Amino acid sequence: MIRSLPKSKTYSIGFKLYIVLYFVFLFAPLFITCVLAFNDSQFPSLPWKGFTVEWFTANQSERVGIFNDQINLDSIWVSAQVAFFVTLFSVVAGTCGAFLFEQEDFRLKQLLYFLMLSPLVIPGVILGISILLFSNTLGTYFEISWNLDVALFRPGFWLVVLGQFSFIATLVTLVVSARLKKFDYTLEEAALNLGANRFGVIWHITLKFLRPAIVGAGAVAFLMSFENFNTTLFLVGYEATLPINLYLQVRDGSTPVINAISFLLIIGTSTAACLHLYFSKKED
Repeated sequence: MIRSLPKSKTYSIGFKLYIVLYFVFLFAPLFITCVLAFNDSQFPSLPWKGFTVEWFTANQSERVGIFNDQINLDSIWVSAQVAFFVTLFSVVAGTCGAFLFEQEDFRLKQLLYFLMLSPLVIPGVILGISILLFSNTLGTYFEISWNLDVALFRPGFWLVVLGQFSFIATLVTLVVSARLKKFDYTLEEAALNLGANRFGVIWHITLKFLRPAIVGAGAVAFLMSFENFNTTLFLVGYEATLPINLYLQVRDGSTPVINAISFLLIIGTSTAACLHLYFSKKED
């Protein structure tokens, strides 16, 4: 579309209508979920029965709020722990991967770059099943051959961490690589000429330049890990993450406490995103 061309009234109305419908489609479900978190009903749906905050604070036999729901609180803690380790491993590996793929004389660079992208192309369900079968095969082999029971090869916390790390690290690599392509390497050469060692140059110049990308990629990695369902479903053990726990509650029938959890997550992620945007602009 050529922007300088005059726009008809029909086009202007249609464009505005499209914008309105687009954002209604995006935010209407979130808005309804937040509203129903305060619905005085035993069911997480309409009709509206009145306003209440008991789905956050109640501790009764027939109604338990999220702040007193130990099962959901435990699942939130498990998800936070998984997301922390996935973010830590992904940021370290992704940053190192970005440095690796920026090397001009790196042999088999294109082949390995393609292999790195494959976890993002493979559906999460297939990825989860593949990791589960691979870990079970290794666990069986170690048990039969050396009579060793390796906990890492069983569905559980660390297998979930490794499963999510397998594709989230790729995303971190792409984000950091995009920032690294804009880096002026003459700054490193100048620092080396002034007597700095290689570690000091990377720490004080290169990583400082990459800090916005690393922080942003880490935030995205944390959120992706916290809400991941497809891959985690096949790797989780007795410690269920929040998405798995919510799925089980919805499947078996739940109360509006799931709306309360959703409301807190929406407020929390929105606040974190706004703070990150604010400090990024302030730093720039």
